[in-house]
This record gives sequence, structure tokens and C-alpha cells, in this order.
Amino acid sequence: MLGLIYATAARARRRASRRPGRQRRLHRPVVSVGNLRVGGTGKTPTVAYLAQLLLDLGERPAILSRGYARQDVGAGVVVVSDGQRVCAGLEESGDEPMLLARSVPGAPVLVAGDRYLAGRIAELHLGATVHLLDDGFQHLALWRGTDLVIVTPQDVRDSRTLPLGRLREPLSASASAHALLVADATDDDAARVKDAVPVAHLFRLSRHPGAAQQWAPAGAVAAEPSAGRAFAVAGIANPARFFAELAASGWDIAGTAHFADHYRYRPRDISALVASARGCGATAIVTTEKDLMRLLPFAPFAMPVCWVPLHIRIEPADAFRRWLAERLADERARPAGVRA
Repeated sequence: MLGLIYATAARARRRASRRPGRQRRLHRPVVSVGNLRVGGTGKTPTVAYLAQLLLDLGERPAILSRGYARQDVGAGVVVVSDGQRVCAGLEESGDEPMLLARSVPGAPVLVAGDRYLAGRIAELHLGATVHLLDDGFQHLALWRGTDLVIVTPQDVRDSRTLPLGRLREPLSASASAHALLVADATDDDAARVKDAVPVAHLFRLSRHPGAAQQWAPAGAVAAEPSAGRAFAVAGIANPARFFAELAASGWDIAGTAHFADHYRYRPRDISALVASARGCGATAIVTTEKDLMRLLPFAPFAMPVCWVPLHIRIEPADAFRRWLAERLADERARPAGVRA
């Protein structure tokens, strides 16, 4: 019964957003990346991938984020990056906007509860030609010309909504997307998603852990890390997958520590992690790139700290690139507010 009440309320909220005048529209095209499931499905690395793709297309994308779990939540807009340099700290930006600011040079990153205001600042002062709305599927106050929704096979197998399930909206809500990005899927999985959600365009989302990198002070040359005996640390939605990927890439996992997603590390946590790593004979602490953003305030570290970047690719790449470029061109040619 609770799940039914939640799902009904989510449907009503989405229907209400479609009424005339309920959504504000920015002057430049908006591409939204979102999902249905609570927890990590790769939205942030997908936004990074899209930002780089848009830069390659000659655009100047601005990334608009709410800065989930940031500590210093002010009333205004935080410019995390102006596209040339990082302008804000972790407390006021949040870990994911900070990661995006560091990983996609050339793309301004702005954080605000009011993402329309953030977008207008990006248009007027930072030269934005297109906006990327991070975690935007449920942000219905802002009109978007392209809605991309990440769906996993698990979403189809277990389509219960909160509070009994893991979906923030009913699976049927994803039918309003312009394209689905199916993550972690075999061909059969993708076909089942296509059958369950009647959307015209479906692409595959693949994830590839990159080569580990070792932290070094600014200006110093970091040693090239090699897979050895690691103490693995993760404060993300699915730490078990990260640990398994480390082991698969050749690391000998001597021990692990996991925390809640977006966990705010404290000085005593760092001391405890180093002690645990040394106690089990690890030669390095190995973590995710998102965790590194929250660990950096405690640098320099008492032992080597490495991180593993996560790379996302949307397949087939050429077809998706053409499709996205055509959508942006069509949106610019359409009268304001006309959905396609």
C-alpha cells in the first residue's frame, strides 16, 4: 500500500509539471541525465562523458548540479568551475561537482538548488551554449529538450517504488524520456528493457575502470602505481562492485573499508584507515575517484593513496553522437516550448 501511494504521488507530480507555465525554460538547449533507482548507476561519469562529447562537437557545455550532500548550502549559485579553473571548495560544491570540475576542463560547473538561475548565469557570464542537467529526471521545474534516463536490468526485474523498493518513480515514468541508456546489460537484458519501456531510442551504457593513479602533491611527479597489495576504501552506493573490479584488475585486496555514499571523512577516519592498511600489510590505499575528492582535504597522506577513475561509454558511439547533435540542432530550430 505504501508503495502504491508513493507511485501515485510521483505520477501526479510528473503530470502536473506538464501543465502550461509550470516549467521554466533556459535560452540554451538542456540535456538532462537521470535515473529511476536510488543509488549509483553511473550518472556522474555519464555526465562527464557527455560534457566531453559536447566539447568535441564544438559546444561549450555548462554542468548544472544541485550538489547533493554538500556541507555549505547557501542560497545562491556556486561556480565550482568557470571552465578554466576550479573556483570553489569541497564544502560548498559537493564531491560529484568537484569531480566533474576536475575531470572535464573546458566545461563550467555550477551548483544551486535553483538550476534555472544557475543556467542563466552560465549563459550570461560563462558562454554556455548548452546545459547538462546532472541527476535531472526528477527535477521537473526546468524544461529540457533531451531527457536521457539510465535504466538497469534490475529496474525491470524489481520495479517496486520507495519505500518498499529502490525506484524513485514507477518504471513507466521512463517512457517520457527521449532515450534510454541501458547500463550493465547483455543483449537479452537490453531487449527486455526495450519491451518493458516503449521508448524510440535505446543505447547501451558501458563502464570501464581506468588505470590506477597515485596521488602526489601539486607539481610533483606521482609514482606509477602497479597492482599490489591494496587496502580498498569506498564511500559509494555500490562498494562491492568497486572491490570486485579492483580484484579483477590484478590488485591483491588485503582488506576493505566501506562507508555510506557521499560519506564525509574525518581526521580520525584517515588515521584509522592508514592503521588498518598497515595492519594487513597493504602497500597502498586504493579508492574511487569520487572518494578521492573527499579525502584530498587531508593530504598529504601517511602512505600511498591511489584512485581508479571510472570511464563511461555510450554505444553505439557514432550513432549516439549523430543522434545528440541532431536533437540539439532540431531544438534550436523549434519554436520555444515545443517538445519533440
